[in-house]
Amino acid sequence: MKALSPLVRLFLKLGFIGFGGPAAVIAMMEDELVTRRQWMTRAHYLDLVGATNLIPGPNSTEVAMHVGYERAGFKGLVTAGSCFILPAALMTGALGWLYVQYGTLPEVGPFLLGIKPAVIAIILGALWRLGKAAVKSITMIPIGLGVLAALFMGVAPIMALLAGAIIGMAWLYLRTKPPSVNMVAGFLIPSWLGQVATQEVPLWKLGLFFLKVGGVLYGSGYVLVAFLEGDLVQRYGWLTEQQLLDAIAIGQFTPGPVLTTATFIGMLLGGAPGAALATLAIFLPSFVFVTILNPIIPKLRRSAVMGAFLDAINVSAVALMLFVTLRLGVSVLIAWQPWLVFALAAVAVFRFRVSAAWLVAGSCALGYGLSFL
Repeated sequence: MKALSPLVRLFLKLGFIGFGGPAAVIAMMEDELVTRRQWMTRAHYLDLVGATNLIPGPNSTEVAMHVGYERAGFKGLVTAGSCFILPAALMTGALGWLYVQYGTLPEVGPFLLGIKPAVIAIILGALWRLGKAAVKSITMIPIGLGVLAALFMGVAPIMALLAGAIIGMAWLYLRTKPPSVNMVAGFLIPSWLGQVATQEVPLWKLGLFFLKVGGVLYGSGYVLVAFLEGDLVQRYGWLTEQQLLDAIAIGQFTPGPVLTTATFIGMLLGGAPGAALATLAIFLPSFVFVTILNPIIPKLRRSAVMGAFLDAINVSAVALMLFVTLRLGVSVLIAWQPWLVFALAAVAVFRFRVSAAWLVAGSCALGYGLSFL
């Protein structure tokens, strides 16, 4: 139990303050795990982040599961993952209940005015530290630049990551090893896994749908919208466009994993049982995938070929985080108020190393105050 207590405290805390999506939460975790608690090296943390890109599911939640597994085995994995998911699921479920009762959402704009710019500063701080760890030599810079260019040209995040990892692996490996038949065989990789209620939905159908989404969702919350809109609105007609937009808004506003959008939708379509079932179903595959993957990460690192693959995917993941941050910055920093919050948060991050928890709380209050100006 002693081994689990630190995990409970840390991931409940991150579950309550983890605003801004996967990139922001991964940045917050890096600060807590590597800098403040020193539970692991920055290089190993990067390996865990890179490994989450090999499997479907929410990246930040799977990083939490990896950390829990390494600290306390399978019990730690379940504890860390559950504690990280629980705050967002409870908040999203409560907001879903209010939405069903009153048909509208609370006004959250003033609070987001402060939170979003601060999140950009938090991500940039982590990118600076992770980038220095990921770019081990000048030969790795073209990999990151190539992934970044692909993303700007509209390539899907998962395809850009895979291309960066595979091409980068070949680039890094061939610079140190002569080509051979065995080496070429080593590049073969496994096939990837697949690519207010308007009606009453049976719980088994609801659970099966979100289990499928959790099992095939590469790219985390960034591509969740496409899955939900294509099936829930267009194919099944379970939700209207407006209900889906409201569900996504709540998933973005609440802290923790964006996939708790499923909790809100479950509440709309099946009440409290639907919310609980949808949450369990969408996250269950991640618990299984991380349990299988975590023990083999050290073996991957020891292999020359797969070590190059991890190095390449780590650089690619940093490039993806940078791309997401730039897009977020363009959409958020559009007036003097968010620029002021961002500047103050950046000073707090880079100069004073203020904890993400204090930054989120302070920026939330500052944003609310600035909304009256």
